[in-house]
Amino acid sequence: MLSIPASRPNAYTGSPLDRAALRREDADWIAAALADPDTLFVPVWRSRSLMKGVPEGAPEAVLLTGAAAEAVRMAGGPWAFLGLWEGRPAFAVDCSQAEDPLPLLPEGMGAFTDLRAVAGLLPAGEASVLAHARGLMHWRTKHRFCGVCGHGCEPRSAGHVMVCTNCNAQHFPRTDPAVIMLVVRGDRCLLGHSQRFPNTTMYSTLAGFVEPGESLEEAVRREVMEEAGIAVGLVRYHSSQPWPFPSSIMLGFHAEGLTEAITIDREELRDARWFSRAEIRDPAAHGFALPRADSIARRLIEDWLAHG
Repeated sequence: MLSIPASRPNAYTGSPLDRAALRREDADWIAAALADPDTLFVPVWRSRSLMKGVPEGAPEAVLLTGAAAEAVRMAGGPWAFLGLWEGRPAFAVDCSQAEDPLPLLPEGMGAFTDLRAVAGLLPAGEASVLAHARGLMHWRTKHRFCGVCGHGCEPRSAGHVMVCTNCNAQHFPRTDPAVIMLVVRGDRCLLGHSQRFPNTTMYSTLAGFVEPGESLEEAVRREVMEEAGIAVGLVRYHSSQPWPFPSSIMLGFHAEGLTEAITIDREELRDARWFSRAEIRDPAAHGFALPRADSIARRLIEDWLAHG
């Protein structure tokens, strides 16, 4: 019952890029790509992505080339090679040092927007590339100093490694694994209302970060017990979703609930309940909302519902 396949890809997956990792160490090739007027640049400004069509509800990524890209690069922020998009080099470039980056660009280039607000409306490949650029630039801007000795770091490998100028320690982009799980018992599923949810009626799947020395299945069982007091038996993998907000990957599971009585961790949840399939099919009629359509939480719920 818990072996439920993913019905379709998750948001931020399906990247069109060939990451071409071997090119990162080819300094001459990188220099030529940076100077090529046809090279694509994905700008990031204070964790926001450049898009147009957002007010009309039809967002699309704006990628820079030529003079526009050079103007943004002159802001002096970090950059990194992302890969090849249909054979064209693509780089992320951070322009957060500019108080307002739009004057650096030609008119009509759109605006910098929170990717999470529109990801479900973007073409899948564009959402993936923008998420890739956002996550990598966040790491670059937050890891300027060595975590070993505290001295400054310099970028290497086309922006994918930071090397300490004092002790030569190498630092690589980090991705923090987090489990997210729909707990199922009989014909009902467990959803919680987090203390962090701005939407006061939304109930979602439980989730939490994997701890050191812990398997993914153990993390699922621990998090569910800690947050809701429910013992979990079988745990079955469903799918994953990059979540660079700022640096996670969500690992999705369906899990078997062995007990029914809920004991809430008030530090994490305001409420948790068992919901029937009928309630899930018509949440508005029962006074609650489900997670956003582009989230892996929603995908876990919908795929379980479809296999009932």
